[in-house]
Amino acid sequence: MANSNLTSAKNAKNDEFYTQYHDIEKEITSYLEFNPDVFRGKTVLLPCDDPEWSNFTKFFAQNFERFGLKKLISTSYAAESKKCKINYQPTLFEVNDPQYDQYKTTKYGKIFTLTHDKSGDGKVNVDDLEWHYLAGDGDFKSAEIKKLRDEADIIITNPPFSLFRDFLAWIVEAGKQFVIIGNMNSITYKELFPFLKEDKIWLGATNFNKGMYFKVPTDFAYADTYKFEREQYGEKVNRVPGVCWFTNLDHGRRHQPLTLMTMADNLKYSKHKEIKGKESYQYYDNFDAIEVPFTDAIPSDFEGIMGVPITFLDKYSPEQFEIVGMCENEDLYNYRSKVYSSAKCKQAYLDKFGKKGTYDLNATGVVVINGQLEKVFKRVLIKHRR
Repeated sequence: MANSNLTSAKNAKNDEFYTQYHDIEKEITSYLEFNPDVFRGKTVLLPCDDPEWSNFTKFFAQNFERFGLKKLISTSYAAESKKCKINYQPTLFEVNDPQYDQYKTTKYGKIFTLTHDKSGDGKVNVDDLEWHYLAGDGDFKSAEIKKLRDEADIIITNPPFSLFRDFLAWIVEAGKQFVIIGNMNSITYKELFPFLKEDKIWLGATNFNKGMYFKVPTDFAYADTYKFEREQYGEKVNRVPGVCWFTNLDHGRRHQPLTLMTMADNLKYSKHKEIKGKESYQYYDNFDAIEVPFTDAIPSDFEGIMGVPITFLDKYSPEQFEIVGMCENEDLYNYRSKVYSSAKCKQAYLDKFGKKGTYDLNATGVVVINGQLEKVFKRVLIKHRR
């Protein structure tokens, strides 16, 4: 059966969220605009994928010739490896293929490859994909998938968020270029932050302020408090906040500097009540830096270290700022000026909540408000480049 069935396969009945085609197109186009040859002559691997359903597979297969790809590889997990394996339902694309084997479909992963014009219609696209069963279940940590990783030049996918740390380490271990989706809070992971600090990994081109909508199964149940769109482009979707792309492929947006005001102008004109009308920016009680709770309130004329929200990294330009560290427990970057005792942490909890407990003051930056110690959210420590 023609591989064009990929584009019309019905929803899989499982609990996975699928990245929408237009979100992939928007992100990948940004790299091409910065470097039109970024994919030319390259082998692209799409692991952690379900090729029958995946818009990553469709997108790169349809644009194989335009991007100048050498080879496209897409792999999936075996049905039995899925948390929702009971509801797994093979597509007509798979079932109608002569090599279809019901036993293998549940026990083994699948691999799709694209290299040439198989159909003979004079072009290379989704209709030329070839597929086979893998020897194993498709786990990215298996020797079989590691071999494909080592063959690839660029790895692109939406890995399971619960495996993000392991998956990133798997890519870094092989020294590959990549574009992957992850949770914004991954920025604070010790496995990721050092690479962000050293400008070896950065956030992707798509601004993440609005979150991302993912395609979901038709029987997906929304929470009673859900207030966002439930359908886009004729498909059922669910919004996931705080989702972003991580990459080491360059794009133009990260080289655009922020427009900033002086410290005096921020104190006078800022739209944020936490800044406007104050006498000065507040220094942390436990770090050698000032607290800047909003990215647009970063003062243009402050020469020292500033603690900014992790969302700053979405607008970070390496030509404008240097990332020097993070407010965290272990003081890995030597900017901590004070360590609170256990007794102090317990007293701070009692002062704040009126009952016994421990307020982990050493976990991040602390400011003094009305004589009381208050933790701020995780902060990235930066300074201006001059």
